[in-house]
Amino acid sequence: MSAPLRVGAVIITMGNRPDELKALLDSVARQDGGPVETVVVGQGVEVTGLPEGVRTVHLPENLGIPGGRNVGIEAFGRGGRDVDVLLFLDDDGLLERTDTAELCRQAFAEDPELGIISFRIADPDTGATQRRHVPRLRASDPMRSSRVTTFLGGANAVRTKVFAQVGTLPAEFFYAHEETDLAWRALDAGWLIDYRADMVLLHPTTAPSRHAVYHRMVARNRVWLARRNLPVPLVPVYLGVWLGLTLVRRPSAPALKAWFGGFKEGWTTPCGPRRPMRWRTVWRLTRLGRPPVI
Repeated sequence: MSAPLRVGAVIITMGNRPDELKALLDSVARQDGGPVETVVVGQGVEVTGLPEGVRTVHLPENLGIPGGRNVGIEAFGRGGRDVDVLLFLDDDGLLERTDTAELCRQAFAEDPELGIISFRIADPDTGATQRRHVPRLRASDPMRSSRVTTFLGGANAVRTKVFAQVGTLPAEFFYAHEETDLAWRALDAGWLIDYRADMVLLHPTTAPSRHAVYHRMVARNRVWLARRNLPVPLVPVYLGVWLGLTLVRRPSAPALKAWFGGFKEGWTTPCGPRRPMRWRTVWRLTRLGRPPVI
């Protein structure tokens, strides 16, 4: 009988949610099965007062969400190789159940092609899951688990072999779409992604636009995502669809100005290495219900 998969957890924080962070760490410590080794990365802040056994990494500045998580990955050895699975959890979230880590071990052990699991995010007061937190186009039933083509950044589990094969998150993105970039690279390498409704992270309902850089980063990184990963004929199609969707949603004038500024920035600044996915992967994404044009 093979040994149980080793599970670690990466949490990034800016130090402004100490009570929520402590509650999250307690929920990780309560997980069934073997212990979950946890690393907390302080983004421009030194984190203190954490439970015994929780490791910390202090960054002198905020590296952004993917940059901070990459530092957390490397805290487990190159590409996270000291463990088999890494959980990535928002610092104001809370694991609802004590069997989430065990469910992850079981899922990855039973399916060697499974690379990433996206958890369901639910409001702690209402239990509701926002539509945007279901990583598929048919999102009306958040209680239905399924194969998907992307995942939620602050509530997921990744097999560390994925990082070894396709690399870590794109640190230059700073915020927005870094998960889809990794998901597309993983899918192109043959890995599968599951959305699991029974693996729940409780998280207060929020709007992504609460971040001041939201509209600029979303637009810039959307262009970078296409430039890095899509076959040339699909780049204008993908970006044209998202331009149309943005206009249909009728954002405010300041938001639209920021969006177009980011869209321009995405074309005029370096986006990192270009590794276009194979057409076979395009077809695979299409069969999974989300062709890479939307």
